[in-house]
Amino acid sequence: MARKSFIDVSPESDFPIQNLPYGVFKPEPASLPRPGVAIGDFVLDLSQISSAGLFSSPLLSGSDCFNQPTLNKFMAMGRPAWKEARATIQKLLSESEPTLRDNASLRQKALIPMSKVEMLVPMTIGDYTDFFSSKHHAKNCGLIFRGPENAINLNWYYIPIAYHGRASSVVISGTDIVRPRGQGPPVPNSPSPYFGPSRKLDFELEMAAVVGPGNELGKPIDVNNASDHIFGLVLMNDWSARDIQGWEYVPLGPFLGKSFGTTISPWIVTLDALEPFVCGVPEQDPPPLPYLAEKTSKNYDIQLEVQLKPAGKEPCVVAKSNFNHLYWTVTQQLAHHTINGCNLRPGDLLGTGTISGPEPDSVGCLLEKTWNGQKPLSLNGTSRTFLEDGDEVIITGVCKGLDYVIVEARKNGVRLILSLVNNLSAFGGKAQYVKWAQEAGVVNISTSADSFFADSTIKDYYKAYIKAIVTRKNSLSGVRYSEEPAIFAWELINEPRCGFDSCSSTLQAWITEMVAYTKSLDQKHLVTIGLEGFYGPKTIEKSKINPG
Repeated sequence: MARKSFIDVSPESDFPIQNLPYGVFKPEPASLPRPGVAIGDFVLDLSQISSAGLFSSPLLSGSDCFNQPTLNKFMAMGRPAWKEARATIQKLLSESEPTLRDNASLRQKALIPMSKVEMLVPMTIGDYTDFFSSKHHAKNCGLIFRGPENAINLNWYYIPIAYHGRASSVVISGTDIVRPRGQGPPVPNSPSPYFGPSRKLDFELEMAAVVGPGNELGKPIDVNNASDHIFGLVLMNDWSARDIQGWEYVPLGPFLGKSFGTTISPWIVTLDALEPFVCGVPEQDPPPLPYLAEKTSKNYDIQLEVQLKPAGKEPCVVAKSNFNHLYWTVTQQLAHHTINGCNLRPGDLLGTGTISGPEPDSVGCLLEKTWNGQKPLSLNGTSRTFLEDGDEVIITGVCKGLDYVIVEARKNGVRLILSLVNNLSAFGGKAQYVKWAQEAGVVNISTSADSFFADSTIKDYYKAYIKAIVTRKNSLSGVRYSEEPAIFAWELINEPRCGFDSCSSTLQAWITEMVAYTKSLDQKHLVTIGLEGFYGPKTIEKSKINPG
């Protein structure tokens, strides 16, 4: 059964109890900054929880890491401490735990409405590096500037390419960006470079890893241990002045075309929260050199979206991409960063580079979208080649189950959610469902997804399961349900994922039949049938352009 909080968290909330991202905030303008965790529409003040003595685990007991103006000290403590904190916070926020739930005085001090707080950059960023890890982005840029003969340089397939950015101009989401001034290539009929406000200002859809424990100078981090040095991920927009960048980048790379502003989201989503959404990586061909060869390579299924809002107009979606398009993983990026002995420090920021996919609507910047201004983008009656003054860029990221149907009914004050989920982690996985089915007299259960869902006995078993839940009568051996409001889910498991793509028409037919059966049982109380997502570690970044 899915974990729930005593705090009323909307199903559409970005911040369920399974997420719990970390940030730094001020509850009042004159308050000191302090660490917090997002839960529903509230921020949990970790300094209050710490002062109340509720972090009593071995590594956190007596620590002042949550009485700091940044998260750096907590980040430096490493994964064992992060796991202790997450376990403590989840327990305190759980609906069955009275410690915080029944302490009105502490609740009032520790839970602050998110609408009333000011979010800050959550860590001191000593150094910022931006990688170039999306093959689709690299190819598109190469086609634009070099042509098909040399779209991707040979070294790109061997090296997670990066440049050193400017940490001082990393700002929090919502900070206005002033249009940068600088040199650009000569305009027609002029022998001299252009100088003035950038005429090709662009966004870049990125994410970034936040470094936890660092490494000593001269001691590289093994790629297979690199995840222990990553505290979590943020959304990032590495604003780019394409004309300034194009004029200056040979031979030493970006400078003024990038250093005027980089925006990050206020909440850091931890790798533990993202673990249910681990997925495979694109084939790396040629194979990476041994120091970048991972025993297990991981990407994350994070759906990314960019909206562009011209001043005075409604926002338009201009890009839909996914973190899993990255060719080089964040752990490979970190390991490569240290292979020469470079020392990373807690709070360092490692940007992924623009995350573009293979389709035209999945490219992560206007440079690609408009093919360097040659193909204007239509936006509700107006057009764009690059950003104009007053434009607002909104970037969102969310994790979901790939495709599943959720059937919601309300009966006798009980909210029942019957979901067909493709995530592998909860309820003991397929082995548990096989056990329940065997207890119900079902034998010879196939491990093939198509055979599993097509089996008439399996269908009968699950229909009995649905009926037991909807009627609240335990009429089948092995059925697990609760008399309390709850979420009921079946994990439909077929490695590595069991979505519509892998099970195609068989799974779709199975889901359709189960939904129809549920409707036949309780049409009166059925309020929702549709595609939904699993809980989502979600965050948002938005900033607008001001004239220079």
